[in-house]
Amino acid sequence: MISSENKRKYQQTNRTSHRASAFTLRRKLVQQTMNKLLSTLLLVLLTLNVSAQHKAMVSTNRLASKPRVLISTDIGGTDPDDNQSLAHLLMYSEMFDLEGLVSSPSFGSGSVNEIYRMIDVYEQDLPKLKKHVKGLMSPKALRKLVKQGRTDELPPCGYGKPTEGSKWIVKQARKNDPRPLYVLVWGCLDDVAQALHDAPDIAEKIRIYWIGGPNKKWGVNGYCYIIEYFSNLWMIENNTTYRAFIYDSKNKDKYNMGFFESFIRDSGHLGRDFAAYYKGNPKLGDTPSLLYIMQGDPTQPEQQSWGGKFVKCCRTPRSVFYGATTATDTVQICGIIEWQLQGPVNPDVAIDSACVTLDIRKQQWKGYYKGDGLYVLRHSTYYTGTLDYTITSTINGFAPITGQITVENTWDVAPKETDFQVGSQWWTDSYAPADYWHNYAGAGNQFVVREEIMKDWGQRWLWLRENKNKNK
Repeated sequence: MISSENKRKYQQTNRTSHRASAFTLRRKLVQQTMNKLLSTLLLVLLTLNVSAQHKAMVSTNRLASKPRVLISTDIGGTDPDDNQSLAHLLMYSEMFDLEGLVSSPSFGSGSVNEIYRMIDVYEQDLPKLKKHVKGLMSPKALRKLVKQGRTDELPPCGYGKPTEGSKWIVKQARKNDPRPLYVLVWGCLDDVAQALHDAPDIAEKIRIYWIGGPNKKWGVNGYCYIIEYFSNLWMIENNTTYRAFIYDSKNKDKYNMGFFESFIRDSGHLGRDFAAYYKGNPKLGDTPSLLYIMQGDPTQPEQQSWGGKFVKCCRTPRSVFYGATTATDTVQICGIIEWQLQGPVNPDVAIDSACVTLDIRKQQWKGYYKGDGLYVLRHSTYYTGTLDYTITSTINGFAPITGQITVENTWDVAPKETDFQVGSQWWTDSYAPADYWHNYAGAGNQFVVREEIMKDWGQRWLWLRENKNKNK
């Protein structure tokens, strides 16, 4: 039997033991809690660090993947929509590694002076733009990129003497840079053709997005040279897709005829300059080449992008005739029409001299003497239907020719032996019925993104608006 004293000692010892056990348990619980908190804190810090590293990496990758772009423009020449497109480029210049602004005028008075003038206008608005976006190019850096290209028509061989512009294309294409150089051509391909002739090795370094269509007829010799000798080029030949980006004169909404009033009026110096072209209506025929680089994957022409969507082709149409044609003779829209005519043999006429004239749709185009009585004319048109024409010459004994030719709005017809063959990296407009818009092949692929693009650009114009009460 336990005595009262021993019972008291036992109970005290037991209470002490319980207290010790409870203390030990609490200490373990506290330690476990602290360990969990510490682990959580370390995990948070690690996550934040990884996130910061990821953000830095993404930022670096974006900078590293910024596309290299060189513009060849006929600004100041036959069509002032290049001024509008250049304004678009300048207002988004943070998105590119811009490496050249080459003036390649086509049958006009365009020169580098017009590019410099546009940079001067942009310079006045730059402080306002910089409040909203970082990385816009400085006017000083832009002026260093301006180069003068060819100012007269290429001879029938498709090349002539190097120009400041063609030399600059070669220099930039040969830079030690793993990224391709995207050459966006807003006019003739003349300076690109000259650069390729002088430095064939650059063919593997450049990727061309060309607004063809009417530009093809202005620079048919450069086009024919490229497609004959550099058919393996990476080339997007946009003949009609771009048409959906031109304002619709029957549409009064704020993204068409109403764009100027909604976004551009009172929007800085660029806005005032914009008003001088087409009464401020956005024609922007060359801008799709720029948009192609701005959004989407430029390595994938067959995917939808802001610059359209295109299909691969293995040939481009070329029709050759050896005398007068009639309305029953058909050619394809934006294809090459070539007349090879026999006439007087005249030893006093220099080879490749311009001595024959094609008169079609009230426009005159040169033809050339190739020797042994052979006279050659090349033409291309985006007009459809039956066209009347005459061919005359200053050479005695050359009988005038009168004829007709029918231009069809198609590309996918039975191939001809005279067609130009192209490699696996040549794309053009889609002639699938679903991709038409207002009878323009492929333009449906441009139209579906037009409003999205104009909204985005409209916001940048509003940054320049001087009277904020007019913002819409």
